[in-house]
Amino acid sequence: MKIRVTVMLKEGVLDPQGKAIGHALQSLGFEKVHNVRVGKVVEFEMPHAEGIQREKAIQQAETMTRELLANMVIEDFSIEVVS
Repeated sequence: MKIRVTVMLKEGVLDPQGKAIGHALQSLGFEKVHNVRVGKVVEFEMPHAEGIQREKAIQQAETMTRELLANMVIEDFSIEVVS
């Protein structure tokens, strides 16, 4: 089972990387691009062979994300089962 975790800065948190990319895109002629935000995507697999069920896998992914992958003070995250 493949899990995808997407981590993004919370609304209202300054995103200097997103701002720089947005500015660069506009200078390349993409004037209609606004509010660029940069995040990260982490994918990992949890083998079915270990008997991990979908809900348990999501719970484990949430625990891993809260403990390591995201800074809960400034970031939000979403989890999806990809396959």
